[in-house]
Amino acid sequence: MKLKPLADRVVIRMCEKEETTKSGIILTSAAQEKPQVAEVVAVGPGGNVDGKEITMHVKVGDRVITSKYSGTEVKVDGEELIVVKQNDILAVVE
Repeated sequence: MKLKPLADRVVIRMCEKEETTKSGIILTSAAQEKPQVAEVVAVGPGGNVDGKEITMHVKVGDRVITSKYSGTEVKVDGEELIVVKQNDILAVVE
């Protein structure tokens, strides 16, 4: 199955977070924060959304930083993806 986002939506895959601190301490999954860096998997066409013209500023393959706990989680073919609005993306990582 393939997701095709509509309007100003973006499908992202969260990147794995380090399980150890810089000093080498191993963190349990309960102690880890939710990762904020993700890879863009699919991008909607933009267009007219709520009376405003939206231009998409991200593309497939970009690494982005998102707002914590934003978007809707979906599971496609056993893979966990998140659908967010473009304005929930804070920055593109270069």
